[in-house]
Amino acid sequence: MKENVVVIGAGIAGIQASLDLADMGFSVHLIEKTPSIGGHMAQLDKTFPTNDCSMCILSPKMIMCAEHENITLHTYSEVDSIAGDFPRFKVGIREKARYIDLNRCTGCGDCVAKCPSKVPSEFEEGLSIRKAIYLPFPQAVPRKMTIDAENCRKIKDNKCGVCLKVCQAGAVDYDQKGRIVELDAAVIVIATGFDLMDATALPQFGYGICKDVVSSMQFERILSASGPTGGHLVRPSDDKEPVNLAFVQCVGSRDAKNHLYCSSVCCMYATKESILATEHAPDVKITIFYMDMRAVGKGFQEFVQRAKKSHGVRYVRSRPAKVQQANGDNGVLVSYETPGMTGEPVSEEYDMLILCPALLPSSSTREIAKMLDMELDDDGFFRTPDIRYPTDSSKKGILICGFSGAPMDIPDSVSQASGVAARTAELLSGGDR
Repeated sequence: MKENVVVIGAGIAGIQASLDLADMGFSVHLIEKTPSIGGHMAQLDKTFPTNDCSMCILSPKMIMCAEHENITLHTYSEVDSIAGDFPRFKVGIREKARYIDLNRCTGCGDCVAKCPSKVPSEFEEGLSIRKAIYLPFPQAVPRKMTIDAENCRKIKDNKCGVCLKVCQAGAVDYDQKGRIVELDAAVIVIATGFDLMDATALPQFGYGICKDVVSSMQFERILSASGPTGGHLVRPSDDKEPVNLAFVQCVGSRDAKNHLYCSSVCCMYATKESILATEHAPDVKITIFYMDMRAVGKGFQEFVQRAKKSHGVRYVRSRPAKVQQANGDNGVLVSYETPGMTGEPVSEEYDMLILCPALLPSSSTREIAKMLDMELDDDGFFRTPDIRYPTDSSKKGILICGFSGAPMDIPDSVSQASGVAARTAELLSGGDR
């Protein structure tokens, strides 16, 4: 009999852990709260320091998850309850109603074309719209539609129903109900990922105030060929190509008033995005405001040097004090000081500003910790008390990987996910510390 393992979170860490566990012969139940697996990596255009296509790496793994005989996907689902102890956990999964019959939906998109309801797209970070019936992104797994009940006119007000009329497969079901699925699990893997800090909480950086201030994830989508601008580098205020732009790092991180820790990946993804920006617009001038350059991985320092020497990226050691609207409706004015500077702060005008906000433990991390009465560290990540077993949590049989345990990049998340699979096999074979 195969042992059941429940993996919570289907970003790259959860996907890799699931694949490795399934290949070992475990029966894996992969739970993802959004309609598709993939996590934040699906939003990225490229990965540092090689600038390889993110989706080219991720998409095959997503498909392998969907097709693996030992993996069961529970998308658009959340953990409702967890009880018991190692190796006999009871996990309740709340599968939310999609209002779509997954066995019938072909993902053709006819319903999307006709749907009249438009809302900001979460995947595109609000830079474009989606319909009330939607596929999160073209490579979504499963490739099945979901109806957003909060914005569907038929479900809310009984006034539409066009998607039912145009669906030739008969997949639309407005009466569908959610359900609770009960699972037994020998081990639980937590891979709940991260959330981006809402930069509107720091008004001095102009986010939500100045039109041409965007988050780093929004900029990632602008640079992506599959994004809202088709990969054309344009600023939001007038859709014109910026002549000069700037990045501000550590927005809310390494900050005594917000989050003390380093988010780990910002130095490198800002460098990556600056290189990509110059490839999209060769004449653009780029400045990166940073506190300390933390290029600690293999090839990272060389990547930074490449940005400086081959792409003309200017690095300024400073955390800007104030960002405000430039004269007129376009661009921003950035005021900053550098170490050792005397006199008044320098003010420079930029066509566009990209903020690198703190990366936070996801809301699911806090919810699951409360559900299990598990320890979090001072920064809100799951505590891993024994340095000899870096994937072990404070509760035996519940393992941690990826950003749920600490800030880390994609390669480290993947490595730790594979470590979780090995640790699971060790625990269930009787090996214990």
